[in-house]
Amino acid sequence: MRTRFRRLVITAVALLTATATLPAAAAERQGRQEHPSHGGLSAVIRYTEYGIPHIVAKDYADLGFGTGWAQAADQVCTLADGFVTVRGERSRWFGPDAAPDGSLSSATKNLSSDLYFRGVRKTGTVEKLLAEPAPRGPSRQVKDLTRGWAAGYNAWLAQNRISDPACKGAGWVRPVTTLDVAARTFALAVLGGQGRGVDGITAAQPPTATSSTTAAPDAQSAARAARDLFAADQADMGSNAVAFSGTTTANGRGLLLGNPHYPWQGGRRFWQSQQTIPGELNVAGGSLLGSATISIGHNAHVAWSHTVATGVTLNLHQLTLDPADPTTYLVDGKPERMTRRTVTVDVKDGVPVTRAQWWTRYGPVITSLGAQLPLPWSSTTAYALNDPNSQNLRASDTALGFSKARSTAGVLASLRRTQGMPWVNTIAADSEGHSLYTQSQVLPRITDELAQRCSTLLGKVTYPSAGVAILDGSRGDCALGSDPDAAQPGIFGPAKMPVLKDASYAENSNDSAWLANADRPLTGYERVFGTIGTQRSMRTRGAVEDVAAMAAKGGLTVGDLQQQQFANRVPAGDLIADDAAAGCASLPGGTATGSDGTAVDVSGACGVLKAWDHSMNTDSRGALLFDRFWRRLTAAVPAAQLWKVPFSAADPVHTPSTLNTGAPGFATALADAVTELRAAGIALDAKLGANQFVVRGAERIPVPGGTESLGVWNKIESVWNAAAGGYAEVTTGSSYIQAVGWNGGRCPVARTLLTYSQSSNPNSPHYSDQTRLFSGEKWVTSRFCEREILSSPALRIVRIGEHR
Repeated sequence: MRTRFRRLVITAVALLTATATLPAAAAERQGRQEHPSHGGLSAVIRYTEYGIPHIVAKDYADLGFGTGWAQAADQVCTLADGFVTVRGERSRWFGPDAAPDGSLSSATKNLSSDLYFRGVRKTGTVEKLLAEPAPRGPSRQVKDLTRGWAAGYNAWLAQNRISDPACKGAGWVRPVTTLDVAARTFALAVLGGQGRGVDGITAAQPPTATSSTTAAPDAQSAARAARDLFAADQADMGSNAVAFSGTTTANGRGLLLGNPHYPWQGGRRFWQSQQTIPGELNVAGGSLLGSATISIGHNAHVAWSHTVATGVTLNLHQLTLDPADPTTYLVDGKPERMTRRTVTVDVKDGVPVTRAQWWTRYGPVITSLGAQLPLPWSSTTAYALNDPNSQNLRASDTALGFSKARSTAGVLASLRRTQGMPWVNTIAADSEGHSLYTQSQVLPRITDELAQRCSTLLGKVTYPSAGVAILDGSRGDCALGSDPDAAQPGIFGPAKMPVLKDASYAENSNDSAWLANADRPLTGYERVFGTIGTQRSMRTRGAVEDVAAMAAKGGLTVGDLQQQQFANRVPAGDLIADDAAAGCASLPGGTATGSDGTAVDVSGACGVLKAWDHSMNTDSRGALLFDRFWRRLTAAVPAAQLWKVPFSAADPVHTPSTLNTGAPGFATALADAVTELRAAGIALDAKLGANQFVVRGAERIPVPGGTESLGVWNKIESVWNAAAGGYAEVTTGSSYIQAVGWNGGRCPVARTLLTYSQSSNPNSPHYSDQTRLFSGEKWVTSRFCEREILSSPALRIVRIGEHR
């Protein structure tokens, strides 16, 4: 069968490329790309509707070449900006005080970003990881993909003119090396560890006699800051995914709905493609920009998605310092000197900046984790950050293993063999009817026993409440240790990972593994993985209600997945909207006092809330009023006072519940929401789509969906700008969506949607075409099999190569 498939693909490509023309979305000098190249790396790209490339190559290097070329065609400016970041050159080109886009680290200024990434480059960190033998280091196939990607990106730059105004004519758009591409993969791996602490790593300097020391946080403040820090991940980057087993579906085969919530702008966008090496590999899906492999996708047998996990990917070690030297710390009473790394960064219109960074056996010294969690370096104490993903360049091999898998068992085998996923859960379904959820990620090996035995006073509070372990670095017996099945020292092996196989449904919405299936809760894992028996988010509660009801109904098809994606139900609305309407109607004289002390007529809001359909569809009236009211209410009223029925671990999906309309702040929140909308000239019953939209060119495109706090599956986080008409731009939310099933034929049944479209170039025809589909809640029918690709009315083909 593989031989037949290879012959079919090669014959089709040969026939079609004989008269191929380059798709307009793919390059900007069409005539120069129509003919095969001679020598060097090459590939064939068939473009179908919405500029989706189907890349065919004879081996992994050529496949990487085609992928790098096609990504550059759509996203050259965004990619180039990321390469400036990982080279540590942002200050040189954009100035030291400007802010990066946040896609590759949490650095708040270009200078701190550069100091960190120049340090990574100077110490050869990525080169050392590339030199590790597989499976601890990248496989030969991944190295070939990476090398090919760099060559493809460079070939596109050499053969095309850039029309995107974001970088047209910019000196910082330059060819890249294999090391640059691998460094980008490294940056994504450490995003939740060293990447989270870039400002604190690069600012850390030993105390002097004249330096002032920031006060150490008290334990409770530190715990709150740590919780807020990791909760922010769900606002910036979250996801939903559900796999249904064959026991729930119409034909006994599996189903998967993947709905990752990622940024709509910048270097963490997805990009959609199909990758084919005849007889070896055939996979389709979304890749994070700069990646040579499919991140979330499907092949003919299995589909998978990811959700950001609750596992805490870092820990801290509190150092006891030598009283005579703050750059020397003690372990079992013996002194160890910190390693001083001096890094120099070139600065635009200024002199180069040179600064030292300080490293220990545990990792870099760090003086803060976010603005709210200072970790001061005093004459007696310092803190070092341990990030096991700084030794992990295996994610591409894990993804490649998924791409080749023939079942959920194959997905799990790839995770166990390569152990490369840094900060996500994996949810999968296959054509044989199996479902899978697993929190298989690279985490510091913090057992509850170790935390109990070795936590500092601060750690005894931060670990139970936030999962952030702060261990006594002065004790050798507090080392993390190793699991025998782990790919590297100091992390958990696969045997310790939460796994749920063949449940009727397996779902995650960024809460811990506990309620992946409410009827089969997962327990027994260490606190660093997440909590057990604690209150779930509004989105998790709504999602579990929805998917459990779907599973109970049975007979599910891909159409049911599509309906779930765009149901736009507001769980918070179902819980409180009617009570809020009644509470509004009971206010004396229909008035409430705003936070500024002004009496506000809110009587008009009562009927709007009562008539609202509890959804965030673009034509929903009252959705915007409820959204603005709910935000103000939850900000003003403590959770303990908000609900009459408190949370119960025995009923985690339905509690807490019943709005306490008598809580101080209820009437005020209502008054402020009404005042806000009236001041902006927005009717209380305005359609959501009139005030939640994106502007693409001269077009205003309504956007469905709702924010995290509302609990909407189709999550959308937007910027409120009343002067511009409401929510005038989406920052984060539904991104590469896929609904996948099988019908017994050779081709999977797949519907996809890339919400922000394939290209960030406003001159591209694929700048907003799928965004309009998203607005209309429509889908793209995946063209996976050859007959589907060849029958596309939009089919255009090009053969690309290193040399024209």
